[in-house]
Amino acid sequence: MTKKRKKYNIFHKFYRKLRFNMIKLFRSPGGARKVSLGFAIGFGLEMIVIATGSLVYLIFYPIVRLAGGSLPAAIIGNVIGKLTFLPIVLLPFAKKIGGWFFTKKMVDMPMEHAWRNLIHGDFTVFKHLLQGGLHVLIGMSVFGLVLGFVSYFIVQYLYNQRKKHRLAKRAGASL
Repeated sequence: MTKKRKKYNIFHKFYRKLRFNMIKLFRSPGGARKVSLGFAIGFGLEMIVIATGSLVYLIFYPIVRLAGGSLPAAIIGNVIGKLTFLPIVLLPFAKKIGGWFFTKKMVDMPMEHAWRNLIHGDFTVFKHLLQGGLHVLIGMSVFGLVLGFVSYFIVQYLYNQRKKHRLAKRAGASL
């Protein structure tokens, strides 16, 4: 006899993955400061993964170690950033914010005949692409800094609450 496996809907799967990663986060080695710092770095760096074409992973490990954060917590923060789809949702807003910080004006180029101009030696298309990518990178860096800063305090609070809960549970069990 084979048992039928229950099929869960997408929201239940998302909840289970998020809960599993949060449990792993609260069990990762180090104190509240180290875990929350690692999570904040991982979550913040996830925001610029799309803008850098995943090249940020080359400096992921050194940044976490130099900052003194927990590497498992940073990886969990990165995974939670991926699960929430925040980098994709924030992409249009990041381009706008990047435009506010990098305000160098460029001559508007008509979008039609762009390939024809490229064939004739007009390479301003690449300049527009690079500048648009720079706007996204700057905007996503701002989002990464803000969300990393906020997540540091949230994870530290949740870690301390979980620790108090575990200690109270242990004290009640020993009586």
